[in-house]
Amino acid sequence: MQPISAQKIRSSFLNASRSEASRLNLPKNFDSLDWENLEILGWRDPKMPLRGYLVFPADDGTVTSVLLRAPEGGARKNRSVLCELCRAVHAKNDVFLWVARRAGQSGRDGNTVGTLICADFLCSANVRVEPPKNEINPDPAAVVAQRIEGLKERTQLFLDKVRGG
Repeated sequence: MQPISAQKIRSSFLNASRSEASRLNLPKNFDSLDWENLEILGWRDPKMPLRGYLVFPADDGTVTSVLLRAPEGGARKNRSVLCELCRAVHAKNDVFLWVARRAGQSGRDGNTVGTLICADFLCSANVRVEPPKNEINPDPAAVVAQRIEGLKERTQLFLDKVRGG
């Protein structure tokens, strides 16, 4: 991912008002992010821990962002949960059902869409964990490349649902 300015992020939200976008708190490490190793940028608002943000730059250079809400009390399952974006399996407290208002009138009418996402949005790091080399995965780098593409595709599908598609 190429570096994205705070202004571009604030202007790219599908489901947040201008005032909500202008008040968002950027991640503490925003100025030192490792942009080259990110396919998505996500973070929890340090001042409002139930609020999250997801930023996705498409291959055509456009940036799409969504405002998300986590459930009160975190995850409530007694089993491991699969993140729908990176497909990494985590303990019950590491994945939340993040919910986004739909874009446009549908969202203003109260319609939402949700998906299971890593609680701290570490999906880009998760897909980069190389599996051990074996008969099933003879080329770990190829597996990582497939995971990265899968993360991008699934993120775009979720954003399309927020958009109303």
